[in-house]
Parts: sequence; C-alpha cells; structure tokens
Amino acid sequence: MKILDVNNKNFNKILSELLAKRKEKIKNNAVSVKSIIRDVKKNGDKALLKYEKKFNKNYKIIPSSKNISKSIATLDKKVKKAIDLAYDRIYKFHSLQRTNNISYTDNLKNRLNYKYFPIDSVAIYVPGSKASYPSSVLMNAIPAIVAGVKRIVMINPAYKGKQNPAVLYAARKCKIKEIYSVGGPSAIAAAAYGTKKIKKVNKIVGPGNVFVAAAKKEVFGDVGIDGMIAGPSEITVVCDELSNPEWVASDLVGQAEHDINAQCILISKDKNLIKKVKIEISNQLEKIPRILIARKSLRNNGILMYINSDKKIAQVINEIAPEHLELNIKNYKSFLPRIKNAGSICLGKYAVMAMTDYNIGSNHVLPTNGSAKYSSGISVNEFYKRISYINISKKGIESLGPSVITLANYEGLVGHAHSIIKRIRRK
Repeated sequence: MKILDVNNKNFNKILSELLAKRKEKIKNNAVSVKSIIRDVKKNGDKALLKYEKKFNKNYKIIPSSKNISKSIATLDKKVKKAIDLAYDRIYKFHSLQRTNNISYTDNLKNRLNYKYFPIDSVAIYVPGSKASYPSSVLMNAIPAIVAGVKRIVMINPAYKGKQNPAVLYAARKCKIKEIYSVGGPSAIAAAAYGTKKIKKVNKIVGPGNVFVAAAKKEVFGDVGIDGMIAGPSEITVVCDELSNPEWVASDLVGQAEHDINAQCILISKDKNLIKKVKIEISNQLEKIPRILIARKSLRNNGILMYINSDKKIAQVINEIAPEHLELNIKNYKSFLPRIKNAGSICLGKYAVMAMTDYNIGSNHVLPTNGSAKYSSGISVNEFYKRISYINISKKGIESLGPSVITLANYEGLVGHAHSIIKRIRRK
C-alpha cells in the first residue's frame, strides 16, 4: 500500500494524482454495449436468450414458480432468518423516509400543491452468476415497496441455469412476482425496451459490473436509472492511538475483497498505529479466500496516510468523498460538522461498514468514485416522481403578471408575454 505523509510538500498533488489515476482507470474500463442493446431491441427474446447461452450458460429466461420453491427449500434456515431480520430493519428505517405532499396558498390566493407519486414500474438489477447478493435485493426492492411502486421486477443472472436460493428467497420476501433469469447489457435492454416475455419498465436501479453500468447509461433517457451509478467499492477509515489495529485492518481487507478496483484508505495522526495496521493487513490477507483480489486492490489503490491535524483530515475526507467512511476515533463528534462529502458515515469503534451492508437498516447502494460530492445513496425518494399543481387567482395574475411580462420580453419570449397580457386585459 502507498504511504503518504502530510509533511511532504507535494502531499496534495500526490493525493490528487492517486485519486485521479483510479478514476481514469475506471473510466477506461468503460465498454461499448450498443450492439447488444440494438440486437435485443430489434430481436427481443431471441437475442436475449442468445446472450444468456453465451455468457451465463443459461437456457431459460423465466424460472418456474415450482423451481423457485424447490431452490428456496434448499436454503439454510439460519440464512432465511438472517434475511428476515435484515428485511424488517431495512423496511423500518426506509418507512421513515416517506414524504409528505406540500400545499401552499399565498396572500393573493394563488394555490400551489406539490404531490409525490410512486413510479409505476421498476426493475432492480441484482448481480448474480457465480456471486450471491440477497442483500442487494433487499436494499433495492424495499425502498420501492415503501414508496408504493406497484410493479417491481427482479433481473438476476443465473449460473448454469440456476439462480441463487438466497436471492430468490429475498425476492419472495419482498413479494416480487416477476423474476427473470437474465443478466448483463442484454437484460438491461430487455427491461428498458421490452420483449414478448419481459414487459418494459419505467426505471432500472441496482449495481452491476462495467457492462451493466455502461448499458444503464446507454438506455438512460428511454428509461430512468438510479441517480448515481455505483462503481467499485470504497472505504476511508480514520483512526487514533486508541483504535484497535486488528479491527481497522479487517475493515480495510473486508472492503478490498470486493473488487480489484476497490479503494481502501487509512488516515491517522499516529504513525505507530499506521505501521501496526500495515502488518495486520499482511497477516489477515492470508486468511481470506479472495486473497488475490484483495491484495491487488490494496496494492493498486490502497493508501495509508499520516495527517497531523483534524482540520486537514476533514479537508482530505471531503476531497476523497468516500462511499463508506468510518470514524474509528474517540472524538468523532467534533468531525461531523466539517464532513460534507461521504455516502455513509460509521461513528465509533463498533460502527463497522460490514454491518451497514446487511442489517443495520441504512442502504448500502451508495455513491462512489467521488460522486458523493453531488449525489446520495438509494432511498425511497428514488422511486417517487413529483408533480406541481398551480391555481392562479385573478388578483394573482393581475398583481404578478406585469413583472412576468417584463422578464419574458427581456428574454425575447414575446409570445409568453402576450399570453399573460390577454388575460389581464380581458374583462
């Protein structure tokens, strides 16, 4: 892992270059999926099945209810209970995010209303194939359920014709009736434009690989997508002399095992602790199955930073804008007013990012690659659309109209001005 010292006169420049290098690498990994999308748009299920056979060794787009039940029956009861607990906690937290409509009448008796409506239909993309992410089902489907979305579709690639039983159980827990055994850009195209077997949706959300991300960008405009496209995972951990090096190292290793492009950053005012964490990381890497992925992630993107002031630490955090931030420090409360850019913030030594990935209740689909500077994670708001209602009184148009006429004429929109003038002059 790279080591940065704030006392280095080029500290800011080196940090900016490291962050920019990773961003550029992720951008360069972007792929063209236009031909696949065109194919599915033109040839529907025939093209969809062709890509399923090629990439996922899958020969069936829609799993039968019988096979879903059989698969779920094989699932360990402990896993079912863990999914049940996570569902309840995530639902409880997101139910508090429901939004109230706005109604306002001004002193001229103009009435304005602002109403929230759930989107009619949504597809949630749940990564699959060799991987299993029942937590992604819950994190994407539950906010949609709370918002009142009537039709929720799950897109989940199978591996050799079989979908993961935990993913299927989570979908059943969420009462998802439409489950499709498809994945990749072709699945995104099918959800966006529809086929005979898959009716198109209004919006597509959920994480995926570079191909899925590229496909979502490509179909955007014909269909909605989530406000931020989640990329490779990130964590920044701030620790002090009281932090446990073993715990901190495990947090960094746990994030690194996600992806070779994941980014793990440690910041501390204690050089001795940084050394201890570095040794712990080496020891712990040997004990995880995904050692090659984690090691490459840490070697390419990992940074250990010595910074000797709280003010500078806060500045660096806001510049990184990490997906996950852990303040594993005694005085974390003093940092909070200064930190504006982060997807989620874990406070104190027991608040570990891995818990937030599963059953604490907050959402784990969060902005990455610095996008926390301008976007937020998945919430109930992602599944609402909003409509303004305007009722203008006679007194209202007569009082406010002349000012609007002035602005419309200034902008060269004479037709706008005339539409107001006619109403004011009418008797």
